[in-house]
Amino acid sequence: MTGNRADATDQARLMRMATYASVSVAAFLIAIKLAAWLMTGSVSVLSSLVDSVLDSIASLINLIAIRHALTPADREHRFGHGKAESIAGLGQSAFIAGSAAFLIFESARRFASPQEISHGAVGIGVMVVSIVATFLLVRYQMYVVRKTDSTAIGADSLHYKGDLLVNVAIIFSLIMSAGLSLTWVDPTIAILIALYILYNAWMVAREAFNALMDHEFPDEDRKRILDIAMAHPQVKGAHDLRTRRSGVQPFIQLHLELDGEMTLHDAHIISDQVEAEIIQAFPGAEVIIHQDPEGIAEPMPSFARR
Repeated sequence: MTGNRADATDQARLMRMATYASVSVAAFLIAIKLAAWLMTGSVSVLSSLVDSVLDSIASLINLIAIRHALTPADREHRFGHGKAESIAGLGQSAFIAGSAAFLIFESARRFASPQEISHGAVGIGVMVVSIVATFLLVRYQMYVVRKTDSTAIGADSLHYKGDLLVNVAIIFSLIMSAGLSLTWVDPTIAILIALYILYNAWMVAREAFNALMDHEFPDEDRKRILDIAMAHPQVKGAHDLRTRRSGVQPFIQLHLELDGEMTLHDAHIISDQVEAEIIQAFPGAEVIIHQDPEGIAEPMPSFARR
C-alpha cells in the first residue's frame, strides 16, 4: 500500500500493459499445450491446458474491467469506476472453480479407464517452455502490482504463480507415467492441481469480496495514518478514521480535534497540511478531513474512536 507507487498516468499505462502481456502469454500457452495434449493424451497436460484457457478468459475480463475501472469519475459515478476490478475478480473466481470441477471429473474418469502416456518428452519440453514464459509474466505482473496496488492484476498474477507449481507437477507426472508406466500418477496429479485451483478461486473471491464490501486498510496502514495526523503540533487528537479502496483508488476520511478557539481559516490550513502528509504516504488517495473542537463529546461507534 505504501510502497513507491507510480502516479495515476503511469499506473494506467502499467495496468494496460500487464493485461496485454497476460492475454498474449495465455494465448501462446494455449497453443503449445493443446499440441502437447493431442500428442500425449495426458490428463495432467489437459488440466494445464484448461487452466490456460481459463486464464485467457480471466485476462480478457481483466482487460475489459481495467479499461472500465480507469475511466474517470463522472456525474453518475462520482467515486469513479474502480470496483469494476473487484467484479472482475469475482468473475475470475467462478471460472477458476469451474475449471477445477471439470478436472476432478476428468481425473475420476481416467482412474476408471487408465491410459498410457505417449510422447512424454514432447510434453515435458512444452511444460519447460511454459514455466519460462509464466515466470517472466509473473515477474512483470508483480512489478505492476507494486506500482499500482491493482486488485485485478494481483488476482491474475496469483493464477500464474500457481501455474508455475502446476507445470512442475506435470513434468513429474509425465516422467512417472510415460517413463515408468505408472498410469495412476497422471490423474492423481491432475486432482491435486484441481484442488490447488479451487484454493486459488477462494483467495481471489475473498479479496474481491472484501473490496466490494469496503474492507478497511490493514492495521499497520491505519496506524500510520493516525500517526501522521497526530504528528502535527497543533492536532490535539484524531478519531473516526475510515478507509476503503475502489480499484487502485484509496479513500481515507477522519476527524481532527483542534483548539476550539482557533479560526476556521487556521483549522482549514492545518487540515490541508495533514492531508498533504497523508497523500505523500498514500499516493493517489482521496482524503477527507473533518475538524472538531477539542473536548467536544459526540456519539460514535466504539470502533471509530481511533
